Amino acid sequence: MDIFRTDGAAISYELSAADSSPAGTFVQLHGLTSCGSREHRVGLDMTGRLESMRVLRYDARGHGGSTGRKVAEDYRWPRLAGDLLALLDALAPGEQVHAAGPSMGAATLLHAALSAPRRFATLTLLVPPTAWETRAAQAGNYRRSAQLVEDSGIGAFVRIGAQVLPPPALADRSRERVPAVSQELLPSIFRGAALTDLPAPEEISRLQVPTQILAWVDDPSHPVATAEALHRLIPDSTLSIAATPQELATWPVRTAAHVAAHPAAGVEPDSGPGSTARAGLSAEGEKMVSADPR
Repeated sequence: MDIFRTDGAAISYELSAADSSPAGTFVQLHGLTSCGSREHRVGLDMTGRLESMRVLRYDARGHGGSTGRKVAEDYRWPRLAGDLLALLDALAPGEQVHAAGPSMGAATLLHAALSAPRRFATLTLLVPPTAWETRAAQAGNYRRSAQLVEDSGIGAFVRIGAQVLPPPALADRSRERVPAVSQELLPSIFRGAALTDLPAPEEISRLQVPTQILAWVDDPSHPVATAEALHRLIPDSTLSIAATPQELATWPVRTAAHVAAHPAAGVEPDSGPGSTARAGLSAEGEKMVSADPR
């Protein structure tokens, strides 16, 4: 694994090829308390049917092989979007990319695409999280989880989580019960999630990136209502909802078709909101090779 250093974190990433591919670059993100290597096992890695594309996977700050600080604000979704855009500035300069991510990853992509819309050829938003009216209750859950980990340790959180039934689409998948996050950082990561939300609906309605939204049923943390609202708001979007493992298994095929229908182009630096801060963040970033495998 390679390491990209940015403000307050060392981001662990894997790039399938050093040079850009004529087929383009696809970026795979992950969800809260997960990491890049876990997404394939739960059916949320969309790279399986992509042909000849360069693939970038990375662990969000504080997750997996990436480091972070005990600062809740570091894990707000706009901050994670800044990390993504800085990483792209370093690894895919001047290149438009395709990207997919579940939950926290989907939220990161929305914030990033609104900050730098010309960076993205397509978005695939997997199981979008609670948002707007439904976010307050979920934020309370995250604050309680943070306190539980501080008071009783990560094992107590894992035991409670084991009692929650998975959505039907994951019925045939093994469950990843232990967070891919250290006990030291997990409370801050939960509190950061409690502090954040999707962009305002009026901002999302201005998004012009072709977007595929893939949701599943019976998951209060990833309600179909958010996916349906995003579909209504984003002009060039499609929506598919999975209720079975068989329907979930079609998602990589759908993603490959979505990518093929919208070829990437070169991109000039964005001059929209957030570009100045992103330029400063990218300038501070340092790419280096990790001394040890993850």
